[in-house]
Amino acid sequence: MQKDRAATRQDGAQSRTVDYLREEIADMMVERLLDINRKFKSILDLGSGPGHLSKLLETSMTSKVTMLDVSEKTLKRDLDSEFEVEVERIHADEENLLQVIPRKSQEVIVSCLSLHWVNDLPGVLVQIKEALQPDGVFIGALFGGESLFELRTSLQLAEVDREGGISPHVSPMTDSRDMSNLLGRAGFTLLTVDVDEVKVNYPSMWELMEDLRDMGESNAVVGRRHFIHRDTLAAASAIYKELHGNEDGTIPATFQVIFVIGWKPAPNQPKPLERGSAQTNLKDVL
Repeated sequence: MQKDRAATRQDGAQSRTVDYLREEIADMMVERLLDINRKFKSILDLGSGPGHLSKLLETSMTSKVTMLDVSEKTLKRDLDSEFEVEVERIHADEENLLQVIPRKSQEVIVSCLSLHWVNDLPGVLVQIKEALQPDGVFIGALFGGESLFELRTSLQLAEVDREGGISPHVSPMTDSRDMSNLLGRAGFTLLTVDVDEVKVNYPSMWELMEDLRDMGESNAVVGRRHFIHRDTLAAASAIYKELHGNEDGTIPATFQVIFVIGWKPAPNQPKPLERGSAQTNLKDVL
């Protein structure tokens, strides 16, 4: 519902103005895809939105991309956009992936900033692995648990001061250690997990919250408070500037991004050497 509202506000104009974050992360993901140095027949873009990542795919990388998203309005926001490769759009829930994507049918599955919204992340990772062909690869990016720590702490301190308690205002997110464990439990091999940060400066907390709304990224926890007192928000804004503000009067917002790569097992894959089989001591190298 949040994604639908964001995609249709002012005919999508508001949503397009806040594409900067997803476009930046999509560019970073494409670099990781290029590192594989292989051309694929097709790529499945899971939680694609209007195509931030898919628009960057070139014919040297693939000939077709399938975009899948739970929000139909977001998926079809930019139907007139130009893509270098053939595009197919599927409106479906990522948590029911195997209902629309056959098992062992995909060479590559990518997901750019959508998996932090799924309820059953371990289950979705298992479905992704099942949808991949042997030696297929999954490349994902999702917000980490340290994202928006400035906003979270400011709201908590303001709520304690003005209302005597706290409630969650930022949706829960995972961390890098969790993702490594979850990928391994789902059956992926040759795992790579790394963390990066993107910092964006805003005039104040109000503009940050407006942009999160227009991104469709506002808090959606079941049982959350739908109303925050105005004086609590005003206090949070003042605390934000006092604790985290920049010298020029702006405030930073940190988005922690976890990048993951996992491969579906195959007989011809490289195998790690046994422990203790190395011929060179790491201390000598360093």
